[in-house]
Amino acid sequence: MGKGLPVVLVHGLGGSANGFYKILFPLAKRFPRVFALDLPGHGFSPRARPATTLRQNLDLVAAFCEQVVGPPVFAIGNSLGGGLCLLLASERPELIGSLALLAPAGARLEKQQRAEIAEALLVRNRTQARALTRRLFHRAPLLTLIFATLFPKLYGSPIVSEILAGPDAEAYLSPEQLGRVSVPTLLLWGKSEKLLPFDAVEYFRAHLPRQAGIEIVEGFGHVPQIERPRELVRRLSVFADQARPEA
Repeated sequence: MGKGLPVVLVHGLGGSANGFYKILFPLAKRFPRVFALDLPGHGFSPRARPATTLRQNLDLVAAFCEQVVGPPVFAIGNSLGGGLCLLLASERPELIGSLALLAPAGARLEKQQRAEIAEALLVRNRTQARALTRRLFHRAPLLTLIFATLFPKLYGSPIVSEILAGPDAEAYLSPEQLGRVSVPTLLLWGKSEKLLPFDAVEYFRAHLPRQAGIEIVEGFGHVPQIERPRELVRRLSVFADQARPEA
């Protein structure tokens, strides 16, 4: 059995737990338990009624950590999942022992920047699907481009349109919320990030506590768990050893 805290993996908008498939077993060799959940309306989870909100997503992740896994956990979030993990660490610090963020959402952005991201995610045809695929990776694998034709079913789902068209599309983490994140934190931002603007990482750098580690990583895009799984697991393991050397 591995050492340290149990791991909880939280995916981004339009994704699912399956997006972590390349790192599940490598993480399981290092950590005692590893969990990946599907947020409402994603993967195998049904949509919440009457509508799914970010607050409902946050409450679900909190309940999962508290009732299923058992706190404290090592929360690892990608994109929207990173923003949810940050907010959870801010509001419910007793649930989070350490925090790793992979190109997290939640930074305050200009209206035009938010509109560009929403337009990229609202995939309606194969051309847009391939364009989004190229934005997600440092260097999109050929097979990924071929199977990008499946993306309209994921990003064209009602839940994605619902969130992007609703009030949550303008939500962001305030400086005060970020300042309350007290757990050991690692933020990994790909040098090849093409979906979120670099202004986002600068926002986190300005408002997260100084002890938070922020690294700009060569060869990482928006989804390093798919493109660079070995390097990602190595960095997460080193961080976990430094965050809890007694574990």
